Amino acid sequence: MTRIIADISVSLDGFVTGPDPGPETGLGAGGEALHTWAFSDDPDDRRVLREATARSGAVVLGRRLFDVVDGPNGWDDETGYGAGEVGRPAFVVVTSSPPESVRLTGLDWTFVTTGLPDAVTTARGRAEAASSDSGKDLDVVLMGGGATIGSAFDAGLVDVLTLHLAPVVLGTGTPLFTGRAPRTLVQRNVIPTSTATHLTYDVL
Repeated sequence: MTRIIADISVSLDGFVTGPDPGPETGLGAGGEALHTWAFSDDPDDRRVLREATARSGAVVLGRRLFDVVDGPNGWDDETGYGAGEVGRPAFVVVTSSPPESVRLTGLDWTFVTTGLPDAVTTARGRAEAASSDSGKDLDVVLMGGGATIGSAFDAGLVDVLTLHLAPVVLGTGTPLFTGRAPRTLVQRNVIPTSTATHLTYDVL
């Protein structure tokens, strides 16, 4: 069964970027500290990253995050989603209009202009097709940004919430949860490492 998993790194004070994020500035001032765990040599951090990549049949992201990862200081062969792991899934971008060009042409991009629910439906179809081809259950991963995950959360589209809680206080930036509709979560897993606390919740 294909699940919709919201998966994002967050600071102790609830921010998913530092101030002033963008294509030229990445995750904003101090924001890169949120992802220290993803480049760690800690075996538990590596396992979390490897297992997350392995279960990804398709990945959904918002246009602002796409502009960051496709920007001049964004992903490359060594730092992109799944780089050095088992493979790369299809990527589905929620946007009002497709970009004129894409720098990361080696990845499978689909641009959906009719809203987040349609993007999730498109990603589910891609994940289910990948599941059929691979013979194993694969999921849709909502990787962000914060507004995309928050909107999906509010719309009841999220089955599982995975937070990578970084030991950093940013003070300001892009908040993950602001004025969100109440949701009940059931904690399923906690993996503490030197660089993050990896938390997994079922969303009821």
